[in-house]
Amino acid sequence: KKACKKRAAELKDERLYGQGQERPEDDFCPICSLPIPHPMDMHSSLSACCVKKVCHGCIRAVGKRGMLETCLFCRTPLFEDVATANAYLQKRVDAKDPAALSSRGNQYYYGSYGFEHDLPRATELWTEAAKLGNIEAQYALAFNFFDGRGVPHDEEKALWYLEKAAMQGQVDARHKLGWLEHDNGNRGRAVRHYLISAKMGLEKSLFAIKDMFAAGRASKEEYAEALREYQNAVEETKSPERCEALPHIRNLHTKENI
Repeated sequence: KKACKKRAAELKDERLYGQGQERPEDDFCPICSLPIPHPMDMHSSLSACCVKKVCHGCIRAVGKRGMLETCLFCRTPLFEDVATANAYLQKRVDAKDPAALSSRGNQYYYGSYGFEHDLPRATELWTEAAKLGNIEAQYALAFNFFDGRGVPHDEEKALWYLEKAAMQGQVDARHKLGWLEHDNGNRGRAVRHYLISAKMGLEKSLFAIKDMFAAGRASKEEYAEALREYQNAVEETKSPERCEALPHIRNLHTKENI
């Protein structure tokens, strides 16, 4: 019986650490096909009409040509008012688009885009999106269950959602698993998680391994591997158009924080 439990744990770890090592399809700009840098919401815009994330490099390039009159992906005429954006997104919600359900859940959670804060409704939408495979909704639900927000506190269910999202490439979920293992004193397991998310371009995972190395809890080789792979991942996200758009992104976020 003990041998069976041990083997079951080994098989689970093979899946946990073997899956989700590549960025998922939704992390790539559908126009230039390059992975979007983290944090993605700072380097891309979500189109309510088709629920696609388009990188700011592509938006900048098309804007320079004076052609920014339609959605770059589905060619829907551009709109600026919130009501139109909400109506377009609702069409995708009604069609049970997982990304739209997750996005609408975010709006209810944060009380944004004209919606009142409604945690039960956000949880309902995230749950539906998670069942359809949306990894962002799975990650959001994990924190709900950890903190008991709108649902009963359930660490087992929270961990299940985290692992499910991480094994599909949700990089923040992978980092959180590393943090939990580190907090529980499991050095080796923490480093394995952090290495995966650092290799996918998540800076805070690189810093986590750096801190562990400084504290003598990660080896020089592990930190060197994390640094090398992180730099490779970041390099893959670069393009001349994105470099040109970066100052405009920084100005936008600076103004938002004033």
